[in-house]
Amino acid sequence: MRDARVFYKKKEAGRLTQLDDGSFVFRYLDQWFDESSKPAVSLTLAKTQQEYRSDFLFPCFYNMLPEGSNKQTVCFENRLDLEDHFGILLTTARHDTIGAIQILKVESNG
Repeated sequence: MRDARVFYKKKEAGRLTQLDDGSFVFRYLDQWFDESSKPAVSLTLAKTQQEYRSDFLFPCFYNMLPEGSNKQTVCFENRLDLEDHFGILLTTARHDTIGAIQILKVESNG
């Protein structure tokens, strides 16, 4: 299992987890979900429910991934599999992103 903190405009909004079976869970933090003035991180992850599950990386996060030669370079330099979308996201979306979302890996204590 791999886990990441999802930030919206520098404020933590939720958690994105890749389970051992490869599926994904996105869950809004309680305080983000309960505060009506806080926006959804994506139109496809509306605040009509607190938790979403998917067999694939959610489109709003997948669309943050580099493509083409940029993707190949990122994967080569960081020794990532080209199909490890979550690993690529954790590597590329932690710093300067085009949109309001930033992804930071949760380091395990084990």
